[in-house]
Amino acid sequence: METLNERAARNAKIAGVLKVILLLVLFIAFIFPFFLVIVNVFKVKADITSDPLALVGSRGFTLQNFPNAMQKMNFWRSFGNSAIITVLSTFFTILLAAMAAYVIVRNNWKACGALFGLMVASMVIPFQVLMIPLVSLYGGILGLLSHRATLIFMHVGFSLSMATFMFHGAINTNVPIALEEAAKIDGCNRWQTFWKIVFPLLKPTIATVAIIDAMAFWNDYLLPSLVLAKKELYTIPIATQVFYGTYSTDIGLVMAALLLAMLPILILYVFLQRYIVEGVTSGAVK
Repeated sequence: METLNERAARNAKIAGVLKVILLLVLFIAFIFPFFLVIVNVFKVKADITSDPLALVGSRGFTLQNFPNAMQKMNFWRSFGNSAIITVLSTFFTILLAAMAAYVIVRNNWKACGALFGLMVASMVIPFQVLMIPLVSLYGGILGLLSHRATLIFMHVGFSLSMATFMFHGAINTNVPIALEEAAKIDGCNRWQTFWKIVFPLLKPTIATVAIIDAMAFWNDYLLPSLVLAKKELYTIPIATQVFYGTYSTDIGLVMAALLLAMLPILILYVFLQRYIVEGVTSGAVK
């Protein structure tokens, strides 16, 4: 007769197998669209339409989609716009969020608590609620649309609350007050203490905020499409709309443009991935 221990071990083994199967199914579901892009980017339009799952099309292997896509969407100009907006937005978000979180954590002022509460509350407000008033204010009243600086300002404003929340937890957990007291004894003022002691200890959180916000800014379509009306200011997500016609769409060029758009973020993630988990969990337990 099967003992309780043997039954528990068998149930645990079955649960482990089912968990692996479930994770495998989810992995395939998530990776399948990316697989389709990789496979079809090297085919002509007729092969993609006739058999999108074939590894090689009947007309053979082609690289022509890449130069055609780059030329049609003016890739390097769009890439430059996306790079400028993403880098500056991410930089100012990290800079302002880290300093704001430090002030809130290290001061027991009621104003700091109220500000932090408002920032956390603002995280639940969807962008779509503010979309029309925002465009009406900056475009109709102030006339500040169609500028990179306006889009950077909006990106920083919308991402600052989440970044401050993450830095707040990291400073609370990973930066002992004793280090700052020792720095003060050695002659450092608050400004020097922050940059020389506190900020270097926030590297995991900085990397996490950088990858999360850079991905959001780089891939964002809705906000840039509302702000940037001039073609010379288009980012990569907006520039890809030139491939979608009223009656036909060249899927091969779309796939090539999507792959070119993904590469910078994939490269950034590869370099920062070891900080991601550590940064996300930083501040979770005090």
